Amino acid sequence: MRIRRLFLLFVMATISFAPAAYAQAANSPLLQVESWRKAVLSGDAHALNSMYTESARILGPKQTPSNVQGALDYWISWKAKGLKNISAKVQSQQEPQPGFHVLTIQLTLGVIENGAAKNYYLNIGQGYIAQGATWKIAAEQRENATRLKAPAERKDLYPADADANKEIAEALAAAAKSHKRVLLIFGGNWCYDCHVLDEAFHSPEIAPTVNRNFVVAHIDIGEYNKNLDLAKKYEIPLERGVPAAAVLSSDGKLLVSQKNQEFEKAQSMAPEDILAFLNKWKPSVTR
Repeated sequence: MRIRRLFLLFVMATISFAPAAYAQAANSPLLQVESWRKAVLSGDAHALNSMYTESARILGPKQTPSNVQGALDYWISWKAKGLKNISAKVQSQQEPQPGFHVLTIQLTLGVIENGAAKNYYLNIGQGYIAQGATWKIAAEQRENATRLKAPAERKDLYPADADANKEIAEALAAAAKSHKRVLLIFGGNWCYDCHVLDEAFHSPEIAPTVNRNFVVAHIDIGEYNKNLDLAKKYEIPLERGVPAAAVLSSDGKLLVSQKNQEFEKAQSMAPEDILAFLNKWKPSVTR
C-alpha cells in the first residue's frame, strides 16, 4: 500500500505535537477502528468528532493539509452519496513509541448510485494516541477513493528473465485449445497502474470475463528498452504510457491495440470501463 511509505514519517512528526500519551487506555486501536467504521456508516458526526484529538493533523490526497472538521465533512459526505456498507481491513500496524499506534487500512465503501450498487476503495493511515481510557486519532492521511482496488502488494508480473516470444507462443497455443483470445499487457513491475490493472483482472467483477475469454500474457518493456520489437509488431505506442493492451486471435492475428492510453491511468478507471473493452474484443462464441 503506497500510503505506508509517507504516513509513518507524518506520524512521527505528529508525535511531537500530540498531547502526552497514557498507556493505560482500556480499549485497543483495532476496536476503535471498528467504532470509527460504524460512525462513518451511520453518518454520525458527533461520534466521529469524539474519536479525534482536538489538534489532530489531517492530510488529504497529494499531502494536502486539512483539519478535523475537514475530515468529518469528508467522511459524513459518503452518507449523502448513498453509502450502504463499509468494511475496514487493517493492512499493517506499528507502535513507533509506547502509547502511539499506527494503522494502515484499506476501506471498501459500498454505495447505491442511480439504483446501481458500486464499490469504492480508499486507503488511509491513522495514528492513534492513548488518552486516558481510550485511543484517539491524532493523525490521519487518506488517498483518493477509486473504483478499482489498489493491490495490497506488488507481484512479479514482469519477470526479468521471461522470454516474451515464448510466452506469446504458449498463450496462443492455450488460446487455440480453449477457443479464447490472447490479451497482451505491455508494462513493467515499476508501473503502479500495471499492478492496479492486474488486481482488477482478478476481481470478482472482472475475473469471470477475463477467464472465460482470454489468455493473458505480460510483456516486459523494462525501462522502455526491452521487447521494443514486439511493441512495434503489435502497434503499441509506448511513448503514450503503459499498461497498454493488444488483443490477438488464437492464430496470432492482431485484432486491436490500444493507442489512446485506455489503460494507462488504470487507477482512475471503473470496472465497467475495463469490462466494456473486454466484452468488445472477446470471442463472439465461447465454449
